[in-house]
This record gives sequence, structure tokens and C-alpha cells, in this order.
Amino acid sequence: MAAREFDPTTAPPPASPGTLARHAGQTLAEQLAAQFAERIRQRLLAPGARLPSVRECARRQGVSPHTVVAAYDQLLAQGLVEARRQRGFFVRDAQHRPAAPSSAPALTPPVDATALIRGMFAGAGDRPAPGLGTLPPDWLDLPLLTSTLRRVLTQADPVAALQYGHPSGDPRLRNALAVRLADFGVRAEPRQIITATGATHALDIISRTLLRPGDAVLVDEPAWAVEYARLTQLGVRLLPVPRTPDGPDLAVMAALVQAHQPRLYVTVSVLHNPTGGSLSLGTAHQVLKLAEAHDFWVVEDDTYAHLAPPHLPRMAALDGLQRTLYVSGFSKILSPGWRVGFLAAPQALVERLVDTKLLSTLTTPALLEQAMALCLEQGALRRHAERVVQRLDGARQRTVQLAEAHGCRFVTPPAGLFGWVDTGTDTEALAQAMHDDGWLLASGHLFHARRQPTTLMRINFATSQDAGFWRAYAKLRRGR
Repeated sequence: MAAREFDPTTAPPPASPGTLARHAGQTLAEQLAAQFAERIRQRLLAPGARLPSVRECARRQGVSPHTVVAAYDQLLAQGLVEARRQRGFFVRDAQHRPAAPSSAPALTPPVDATALIRGMFAGAGDRPAPGLGTLPPDWLDLPLLTSTLRRVLTQADPVAALQYGHPSGDPRLRNALAVRLADFGVRAEPRQIITATGATHALDIISRTLLRPGDAVLVDEPAWAVEYARLTQLGVRLLPVPRTPDGPDLAVMAALVQAHQPRLYVTVSVLHNPTGGSLSLGTAHQVLKLAEAHDFWVVEDDTYAHLAPPHLPRMAALDGLQRTLYVSGFSKILSPGWRVGFLAAPQALVERLVDTKLLSTLTTPALLEQAMALCLEQGALRRHAERVVQRLDGARQRTVQLAEAHGCRFVTPPAGLFGWVDTGTDTEALAQAMHDDGWLLASGHLFHARRQPTTLMRINFATSQDAGFWRAYAKLRRGR
């Protein structure tokens, strides 16, 4: 991707309140202030987040309210938080706070997306992470990855291995992808396919090619905050469309289209993140009619294709890649580290998209793409995906039972990797408290284009089966 919002190789692990030492070289207040300060600088506490009340923090840390007040006073003095009369202490916006010490990396994401992302990279401990966006490592097939790479390395042309790859991506992989897309009814010639370093990079290539600052873009709400952050960073205007179980709210979409003449609509059509819903055939047809009538492109992100039944409708199949651009990747099914993604586009856009790719990454790793082609050609990826889907079905059933037994209500029917649940309590504050106990949550506010309090949260069915997590969740919820 051309511009990264985070750098996990340089980010120190987050400080974890709850480890105060009474005989350390610092006072308890100094230790507590330092831990909160580190969280704020790592954006695990995002701008606008409310710190625990003095009484709640004192109870959680086992210290006196006087100690907490002293710690918060130090954060005020450092310009990291602000006090709001009769409301409490809130993290200040980075643009209005003093620069961090030189030892801390200077990173400025446009929205709160990195709060969850950094937690995913650093981890909240050895416990399962219900807010994680990927499959657990023990669900992945490491022998498949290593054996495939070994075969590619032994078979590779030694001269080609030392050169740049093809600008559009490895030809063998693009041929294999054309065959794979046909399973979904998407008819794309290899020349219409461009590889990328992950699906997010593919989305970035499209955005940088088709958008200019000030353009309006339709987005689902809720949706994955990284997409909001990317588009905001490009200077475009977001037009959030409420997501229903069948897809976007068509009445709201039609009104926004009429008023703002958007350039793009970006959506996850199948196994939507975070709701798990999929586009109905009728809704897909109506979206394409709107796009045709008002001349905007539809960008269809099919990141979770390998976890979904192939018969679910894709807009790229319905319109034959006339007004749609299709995006997908393999990090959700193979490994987050295999940054291989791709896009399929109308032929008239291909050269412009390749030019943008060349300016952002030159080319993509040919050896990794050849390994992916081998996985597709020999059916290894298909067999692995079938095993994962079977295991995920069982995990989803167990997690739903645990969630409902502990007072959660599913807002949308459970499907795919994620569940969208109503907890009945402020999940941003809950996520802070759970993080102190070593659990990573995905608060619902991270999935909205504009910051707002919410009782919703996203859970990962594969990492939310631990009954211990639900007991800890229920205990903290009762204490709020």
C-alpha cells in the first residue's frame, strides 16, 4: 500500500494498567499516568475516548481515588487529556496536544482505525482476542504454505527470480484467478486482473485512480474503519449508507445519490464486516440500476469469499464488470502475512489502474504470487477453505450460545466470521476495561464513519469460544 497508517515493526507493545508496583522507583500516580500516556500515544485510547471515572479506575487498580486524581492531573499537564465539567476526562485530539517525546513514533491516522489495529499487532496478552479480525494461527495450514513456497523456489527461473515481476502481476496467478472468479459467475479475462499486496492495497489502487479530493463516496455504515480512514486521508467526502441485513438501505442511498452525485460506492457485498450479512439479489440489482442512472462506480470488496457459499450474488457477476470493480485477497483464509490481493476491472480502466500500482509499489512479489497460483491450481486452497468453513460453523454455534447466555443480542443473523451484537452497555468503555484484563474487544464505535457512543461490538466467532472471556465480560458489565 502506498501510505501506511501504522508500522507494527517499530510500535512498542502497549502498556497494561493493572501492573502498578508499590516499591518501584516511581509513585503509583506516576506509574498510572505513564501507562495511560503510553496507551494514548499508541492510540489504544483514541482521541475523544473517555477515561474511566476516578472511582472506577481506583477500584480497578486497587488504589485510592487520590492516586487516580494525581495521575489524571499529570496527564492534563502533559496535554494528553482534557477535563470536561461534570463529564470526566477525555483524550485530546492529537492535533491539539503537545508533540510526543522523540522516542515515540510520530503517526497521525485520520480516524480511530489504528486503535484496534495496533491492538491486533501488539496483542492484549496470551488469551484469545474476541475483537481480532483474522483466524487464529492454529486454524491455518503452515505446512501448506511452507511446502508451496519450497516448490516454487526450486522450480523458479533463477533469472526471473532476480528481476521485477510483471506490472499487472504474475501471469500464472492471473490465469488461475480468472478460473476462480468464474466459480462466482464473474467473467474476467486475465488481462482484466491486477494483483496487489493485499485487498486493502487493491482498494487503494482503485481509490487513487478514480477519486480526487472533494469527491463524494458512498460507504456502508457500519463498516471496517480502515476504509473510512483511507478515504478520509485522500480528502474525499464520506456518505454513510445504513447497512441492512439485505445490503444498503436503498432509500437512503437514492437520496444521497441525488443530492451529492457520488463517484464511487465501496461495499463488502458477501459476509459483510462487521454484520456478517450478504447482499440479496434484489438489492444488488437496485444498486446497479442506481449506479447506471447516476454514473458512479461500484467497488465490490469480496475479502471473505473463501468463507462464503459461492452461489451468493456478486454485483460484478450481474453486470459483467461493466460498472463494478471486484476486489479480493487471501489473508483471511491463508495467513495475514501472505499479502496477496487482486482486483478485476473493466478493460477500459486497466492501464490507468496499472499505472497507479506502479507508482505505489512498482510491482508485487512474483514468487509469492506463483506460490498462490500453485495453491489455486492444485486445489490445496479449496480443500483448506472447506476445512476452515466446517470448523467455523461449529465455533459460530458455540459462540452464539455463550453470547446469548451472557445477555448479548445479535443485531443481524450470525453468519461468516463476525457477529454484530448488542451488549446493552457502552462498548468503548467496556473495551478499555477488558483490555486491562488481557482481552481485545472491537467496540462498535470503530465501525462508524462518525464517532458516536454505541452498545454494539463485533466479535470473531473463531476467537470468542472461551467461556472464561464471557465470564469476565459479564463480571465487568455488571460492575458498570
